[in-house]
Amino acid sequence: MKQFFERKMILALAAISLSVHPAAYAQDGASAQDVESVPLTLEKAIEIALADNPTVIVADKQIQLKQVSNTEAWQSLLPTADLSGTVQYTVLAAEMKLGDQSFKMGRDETYTWNGQVQIALPVFAPTVYATMNLTKTDLENAVEQSRSSKLDLVNQVSKAYFQLILAQDSYDALMQSYRQSQRNYELINNMYQLGSASEYDKVSAEVQMRSIQPTVISARNAINLAMLQLKVLMGVTSDVTFRVDDKLENYEDILLSELMTVEDCSLENNTSMRQLALNETMLNQTLRIQKASFLPTLSLVGSYAVQSLYNDDLRLRNYDWGKSSSLVLSLSMPIFRASNFTKLKSTKLQISQLALNREYTQRQLDMQVRSYLDNMSASAEQISSNKEAVAQAEKGYEIAQKRYEIGGGTILELNNSEISVTSAKLTYSQSIYDYLAAKADLDKVLGNDDLINKYGK
Repeated sequence: MKQFFERKMILALAAISLSVHPAAYAQDGASAQDVESVPLTLEKAIEIALADNPTVIVADKQIQLKQVSNTEAWQSLLPTADLSGTVQYTVLAAEMKLGDQSFKMGRDETYTWNGQVQIALPVFAPTVYATMNLTKTDLENAVEQSRSSKLDLVNQVSKAYFQLILAQDSYDALMQSYRQSQRNYELINNMYQLGSASEYDKVSAEVQMRSIQPTVISARNAINLAMLQLKVLMGVTSDVTFRVDDKLENYEDILLSELMTVEDCSLENNTSMRQLALNETMLNQTLRIQKASFLPTLSLVGSYAVQSLYNDDLRLRNYDWGKSSSLVLSLSMPIFRASNFTKLKSTKLQISQLALNREYTQRQLDMQVRSYLDNMSASAEQISSNKEAVAQAEKGYEIAQKRYEIGGGTILELNNSEISVTSAKLTYSQSIYDYLAAKADLDKVLGNDDLINKYGK
């Protein structure tokens, strides 16, 4: 009875594993939908995600926005031209009185016209020069943020894909166990009909078969949810049907040949460290902009104006127009602004704070790298052992089956050997998945963008 409850517990754990790691898998029997499904590989999934995922598209739009800001910064050094004009109707002109004498400051009920063209050119503008450097770094930061979003997307798609084939392998193992339990039940039922097997054996075989069926149904129901999750990451609609013809065992030889050590890992391409470095550069450039606000600015302004005074009507062609032009060299020297000193102090504090955050982030990343390497190493050690366990469990099941057929074994021995085979296969697949998931996380931390460069736009 204890062995019976142990078997129920293993099957329950298998169902929980499939619920946590849902995946899409084609059901038995070729349907019309299976024929129309599109073959999907990891490389194809990453390529589609990098092209259609909304997160990546938004990040690319952000780069375009920063490019516009960068253009806007250097355009501040270009000359500006302004055209202005006024028309004034004098109802009653002002009058000036000096002693007994008075003077009219114009004529009543007349029109005065003024027009001016002004061109201004900055000659020396230190804040503009510093701002140009800041916008360039801001553009580099936007590019790095886009790269970060792509690294995160590749990581999520890769792990979702590996979860999918993990569930496929688990589904295969459960289906194989279910079919074997069906064959065992049919065999024992026939033996029971002939009187060579007890009713207890027949009931135990039927319970074994029926207890696996809910787990298989649960795994099959998880398929649609997993495929929808992968489609969301890929940025495709739910009506597109994919088919994944892959197994975790196909990655065994590859993963065992690419074991890494701490010495092989460098945080040089880590996107978090890069963004922190760029933010530090931007803060230093902001500090230079604030210091530049203490420097004088020099600009050259040229203007050309026309005007006509005291006209009685609106016949412009009859007006007498006066013309004037000028060149003005303007120098602006800041003397005292208290807010400038406060801004300098605030920026220096931010630079100091960022340096501490950068050091703390690097320690965290070093810990993550070691953790992922340890997980990869542990999984690699388990794979060979688990593979051998599968072979031994299958051999044990064959022995238990033969023993039962000749009357030397019991139904509990046969059921337990069948459960051992299923459990060994699930454990073997899980160990390969654990390695691949840790490797995907390690690639993200190290900033490995080979897949992005290969399959991105």
